[in-house]
Amino acid sequence: MKLLVTGGCGFIGSNFIRRRIAGTDDVVVNLDALTYAGNKTNLPEFEGNARYRFVHGRIEDPAKVKEVMIGVEAVVHFAAESHVDRSIDDAAPFISTNVLGTQVLLDAARQAGVKRFVHVSTDEVYGALGREGKFTEATAFRPRSPYAASKAAGDLLAQAYWETHHLPVMVVRPSNNYGPYQFPEKFIPVMVTNLVDGRKVPVYGRGENVRDWLYVEDCCRAIELVLDRGRPGEAYNIGGESERHNIEVAKLVVKHMGLGEDVVEYVPDRPGHDFRYALDNAKIERDLGWRPETRFEDGLHRTVDWYREHTDWWRPLKERLTRESKGFWTGA
Repeated sequence: MKLLVTGGCGFIGSNFIRRRIAGTDDVVVNLDALTYAGNKTNLPEFEGNARYRFVHGRIEDPAKVKEVMIGVEAVVHFAAESHVDRSIDDAAPFISTNVLGTQVLLDAARQAGVKRFVHVSTDEVYGALGREGKFTEATAFRPRSPYAASKAAGDLLAQAYWETHHLPVMVVRPSNNYGPYQFPEKFIPVMVTNLVDGRKVPVYGRGENVRDWLYVEDCCRAIELVLDRGRPGEAYNIGGESERHNIEVAKLVVKHMGLGEDVVEYVPDRPGHDFRYALDNAKIERDLGWRPETRFEDGLHRTVDWYREHTDWWRPLKERLTRESKGFWTGA
C-alpha cells in the first residue's frame, strides 16, 4: 500500500512511520513543512530507503498536496500546529494549518479516491473536566484555547467529509503523548533537558492540573489499528489510563534523575488552563481490542533516559528556541 503521512517529521508522526515501515510492506510518503517542530533527524535511518520518500511542503498548498496524493491509497494526517501557549500568543498559524490545511488535504484525498483517511485530533477538543468523569466520543466539543478550537474545526471538517462526500475518514483523539523525539518545549522534555543543563523545572500554578499520559508507542499502535480496521465515519478516543497531577510527573522525573524537589519552580499559570482531561477507551477496546500496554512509570523512565542519552538531538533545538523566544513553556 502507498501511504501518505503528513507531519511525519514531528513527534508522533516519526514514531508512527518507524513502526509502519518496520511492520508492513507499505511505501510511505512523508509530507512535512519542517516548521520549528518538524525535524528530519527524527528519521535518519530511512535516508535512501526505497520504501520511504520525504517531500518538503505544506498541507495548505493545494498543488503540492495534489502532487503527493498521486497513487496514495491511505492517509494518516498528523500535520498540525500543536502548542497551546503558542496559540495563545498567535492563533493565525493554527487556523491556517489545522483548519485550512485539513480542508485542502481532505479535498485532495476525495479527488484521488483515497480508501482510508485517519485524522489525528486531540482530547483537548472536549474542553476541561472536573475531578470526576471521562470524555466519550459523544461528548460535546467545548475547546478552551485557540489550539483546541482549531483542532475541533479540523475534526468536524473530517467528519463532515464522511457525511457529505462519503470520504472514508476516521478520527482519533489521543490523550497527552510522551516518549522519544518529542520537541523540547513540551512538559516532560522541558523538565529533563532543563535538569541536564542544571536549570530548574517550571510547573504552572501549583501543579494541580491533571493529564492522562499515553506512551507514544501505544498511541501509534492504536492509530495503526484504526487505519487498518477502523470503521469509516467513526471517532476513537485513545487514552493512556494514566492520570497524573503535573506536580506528580515533575517529582517522578526529578526523583529518577537523582535530584531533590528544590529544583521544581512554580511559574504563573497560563490563561484558560484546563484542569483535567481523561478519556473513556471503551469504544476502541470493544471494536478494535486496543488497550494501553505501557505502565506510566516505565514509559517515563524510558523517556527520561532517552533524553539524557540523546543530548546531540535536542540541544540544537533548545538552543534555537532560546534564541527565538523569551523562554520555554511547560506544555502541560
